[in-house]
Amino acid sequence: MSYQALARKWRPRNFSELVGQRPVRTALENALGQGKLHPALLFSGTRGVGKTTLARIVARSLNCEQGVTAQPCGECPACQEIDQGRFVDLLEVDAASRTRVDETRELLDNVQYAPSRGRYKVYLIDEVHMLSRHSFNALLKTLEEPPPHVQFLLATTDPQKLPVTILSRCLQFHLKRIPLAEIGARLKSILDAEAIAWDEDGIERLARGADGSLRDALSLLDQAIAFSGGQVNGADVATMLGSIERRDLLDLVAALAAGQADQAWEAVARIDEQGLDFAEVLDELARLWQRLALAQFLPDQLDSVEATELADLAPRFAPADVQVYYQIVVNARRDLDWAPDPRIGFEMCLLRLFAFLPEGLEGEAPARYEPPARAARPVARSAAAGLAAAPSGSAAAVNWESLVEQLGLRGPSLQLARHCVIGTQTDGALTLQLDTAGESMHNPSSEARLRTALRGHFGEHLQLSIERRSVAATAPPLAATPARVAGHKEEAAKLTAEDQFMKDPAVQKMAAEFGAEVRPGSVRPNDATDGGQTR
Repeated sequence: MSYQALARKWRPRNFSELVGQRPVRTALENALGQGKLHPALLFSGTRGVGKTTLARIVARSLNCEQGVTAQPCGECPACQEIDQGRFVDLLEVDAASRTRVDETRELLDNVQYAPSRGRYKVYLIDEVHMLSRHSFNALLKTLEEPPPHVQFLLATTDPQKLPVTILSRCLQFHLKRIPLAEIGARLKSILDAEAIAWDEDGIERLARGADGSLRDALSLLDQAIAFSGGQVNGADVATMLGSIERRDLLDLVAALAAGQADQAWEAVARIDEQGLDFAEVLDELARLWQRLALAQFLPDQLDSVEATELADLAPRFAPADVQVYYQIVVNARRDLDWAPDPRIGFEMCLLRLFAFLPEGLEGEAPARYEPPARAARPVARSAAAGLAAAPSGSAAAVNWESLVEQLGLRGPSLQLARHCVIGTQTDGALTLQLDTAGESMHNPSSEARLRTALRGHFGEHLQLSIERRSVAATAPPLAATPARVAGHKEEAAKLTAEDQFMKDPAVQKMAAEFGAEVRPGSVRPNDATDGGQTR
């Protein structure tokens, strides 16, 4: 029984069949069409993106019996023999197994002689970075003055290891990873030609598993066909690759949206029982958060299947929360190797997700996200209760510090309010106690603006009076005015920043070696936009 692997059977034989790499393809087609091909070409890129395949196409283009062309016929003996790997003037060398200088010299000894059958003698050296230093020196002499009938095609996955003297004598083309969509399209066309049934989920999983390598995608496709008994479907591919089922992943996120940790833990147990790779599960979870974010802002970018899957979940999370959850999962994936074991690392990731749930998602229906309105993150219940406007005629207690920031005041009227606390509050009347430190802000204009703002909150009937008291007064405690509270917080932040700064090993070293001293009051915390670091 003879079976040809799909990666060999469907290897591109001309530029039109090449998947991806359009810039490289265009440059080579133009050079061949004009008869101005550089004598030494270097193809770099990760595995399976088409380096040696492209080199063989170039060799076929140079030696096709129809003439040098960017469209080799593929039918002549030269094209056929190059395709079968038995063309005498195509010398393919694996540098990883021929690193000795004597082997390289033996290979290059015949460079000066004309090709036996073809138009060009083509040297294809794969993984050229594996050559020894002496081998590079031997190759360099030939590259400096190559005979007109010789074409060098070098391929490497690590061009940084090549000597600059070699790089400077080559025309380098970097082959990029092949996009997911192009890999998927190629797999579909091959399966259709082979009359093999497939589904979208199976193709997507195979394309993602290939990680930008078409050769790896075709190898996985061979494996999937054998595993599924002559077809390709998502469930079997997921089992074969050890990846989580899409439905299980959606259920996990739905449990998070509902604040149901017990259901999430049941999902973890099922994942563990299936022997799935938790690193792969975290990758899939991060990918799902990205698709949820896309569903909220650019739903037209999703296919119909994905749009249906995420239609219920997308509105249940605020956009800012989705960004936080994505970051949590990505960080957990990065730190998984440091966890005591993969399951513990995954469980801690889930615990972080639940810890960062907004108020309102813990066991009760969350506010739905509406894309046009860009709904804000739900406000914590404690703050919402404190900021609730008292109905007309009510004497309900309010959080004065929070209320001041909600009134929309500016300038002296804002500073006046910040230097006050609530003294007495009765039905329809409010008395404020003014700290003497804020007396300069108290004038008829600022009091009028404050009164107008408070009436907009409590009702037009509100009567406002302001009394001046010193901090020493015991009722009410004026030390708790918003201005003084803010001052205390700022002072505490400065002390914390100074303490952290003084504990820094670099600061301690400078102080010990150079007798450096920190000027009092010079260390202060940055604001939130600077990440809270000291300066």
